[in-house]
Amino acid sequence: MTELKQLTPGNSQSWLEANDEVPHTIGVSGATAAVLSARSPDKDTCNEDAALVLAMQSGSTLLMVADGCGGMASGELAARLTLESVLSSVLAANPEESLRSAILDGIESANREVMAVGTGSATTLVAALIEENQVRTFHVGDSQAILVGGRGKVKLLTKAHSPVGYALESGIINEREAIEHEDRHLVSNLIGVEEMHVEIGPTVPLAQRDMLLLASDGLWDNMFMQEVVDATCRGPALHVATRLAGAAWQRMHDQPAGDPGKPDDLTLIALSRR
Repeated sequence: MTELKQLTPGNSQSWLEANDEVPHTIGVSGATAAVLSARSPDKDTCNEDAALVLAMQSGSTLLMVADGCGGMASGELAARLTLESVLSSVLAANPEESLRSAILDGIESANREVMAVGTGSATTLVAALIEENQVRTFHVGDSQAILVGGRGKVKLLTKAHSPVGYALESGIINEREAIEHEDRHLVSNLIGVEEMHVEIGPTVPLAQRDMLLLASDGLWDNMFMQEVVDATCRGPALHVATRLAGAAWQRMHDQPAGDPGKPDDLTLIALSRR
């Protein structure tokens, strides 16, 4: 059991090039977040994923997961620059300003900064803003967020910005075909490219028993959606994060026939008031 760290208003905690063995637990604005970030088991270079949790003076909470693109130069730098850019924009926002606008400004700034690096680096991003028991997501790429009720109802699910993700969403292929597809690794929308765009989700109520999960594709490429849903509706955030990370790691190591199994960096944030 990890010790619960209370994140005081105006402060944040980030995970950069981390290699966690167990999730960290953070108390934030009346909820508990469990965060884990670890590098792929098949490599000895750094973890290109990153995560951040921010507790705002207003009582709002911002969660972010970025996945620096493997195989591209300085993927970990792109992920770090993106989280830092959004954080700076939100912290500098006028109290009268919409946090939605501040997040979008931060993402646009991050896109310019990553392109200016000049190495071809890029990253995905999924962010969730929690204000007055309402959740709104912002995402670029195939890192995803899901909100699941205590009885397993999916209340929110972002869609992967990828050819395979779009094919799955349109019904051209099913989930098993998608997770086994040879082009699963391709992403069609990234921070670090001129044509980057941000998908903004609707505001969704966050109930007492709900579980909010943000994760890089190290989770989604190794778990079927129903497996994720089943795990999120059982227990507090730490148990959910531990269960999901353990299952994904086992798939990465064993790569069992008939189940997904793709070694990759893994980062997730589970948050709930349970």
